[in-house]
Amino acid sequence: MNIPSLSDMLAAHERIKPFIHRTPVLTSRVIDEIVGAELFFKCENFQKAGAFKARGASNAVFGLSEEQAARGVATHSSGNHGTCLSYAAGRRGIPCTVVMPRTAPQAKKDAVKGYGGRVVECEPSTSSRESVFAEVVAESGAEFVHPYNDPRVIAGQGTCSKELIEQVENLDAVIAPIGGGGMISGTCLTLSQLAPGLRIYAGEPAQADDALRSLRAGRIIADDAPNTVADGLKVPLKELTWHFVRQHVTDIFAVTEHEILDAMKLVWKRMKIVIEPSSAVPLAAVLKNREMFAGKRVGVIVTGGNVDLDKLPWQ
Repeated sequence: MNIPSLSDMLAAHERIKPFIHRTPVLTSRVIDEIVGAELFFKCENFQKAGAFKARGASNAVFGLSEEQAARGVATHSSGNHGTCLSYAAGRRGIPCTVVMPRTAPQAKKDAVKGYGGRVVECEPSTSSRESVFAEVVAESGAEFVHPYNDPRVIAGQGTCSKELIEQVENLDAVIAPIGGGGMISGTCLTLSQLAPGLRIYAGEPAQADDALRSLRAGRIIADDAPNTVADGLKVPLKELTWHFVRQHVTDIFAVTEHEILDAMKLVWKRMKIVIEPSSAVPLAAVLKNREMFAGKRVGVIVTGGNVDLDKLPWQ
């Protein structure tokens, strides 16, 4: 298992600087009063292609040799990683193919195509996704960039929390959403080295809580096709991300569908920014577990803002 190191993350940050935004950190006095803590929202909804995954995708694409790049890249994704890989591939001028569940939001399929990527649809299960993807790679010979179980991707995602601790001093904790675990792994990679006293938490939909059950069981427990409004968090942990989760994550909090939507609405209403359901999960977890965060300075990683405005989840 090729585990990315701090030097990999630092090299990634230099490599991707021309292709990403250093996203802002926003605060809300009203939300702080509701929670009883100071929250600092690292707004990756303002990232290139609308999601943090532009970091890992750009690191993978721009780290390829010329020979590898000539064959293009391919991945499977419910949306944001596919969009971001298409963005990075477009910037390098190479082809990109994305296998997506047919149930993925049309806005995310359109976004992949908008950056020049090719969409191949599959059934909404991990097994279907992986079998269709195997056919795509066999046909094209493209370089596989896994959405999260890839050291290049994890190193790229780790650049987000590097920026966060440079932007906000004296944090007590950071919380991020967890699905496959790419962002949380990058967060663990960076903070365990650069801010070792800082606690790392994750929020997860109760209807897709395999990471929480994995942490409790001490082994990976994978669901094949969970159903949650947080469509970016339906995938299971893999070996690389599990390595970081079991070593560095203090706790994982599960939240209901209603709690996710309430947190999403609160951000839209009070902060006037567009975030997607997956991005609302960490705030929902803080709201549900206020006693854990009371009086603390907490970094909240807002992972993306790619919402289908014609099909808002509360409609």
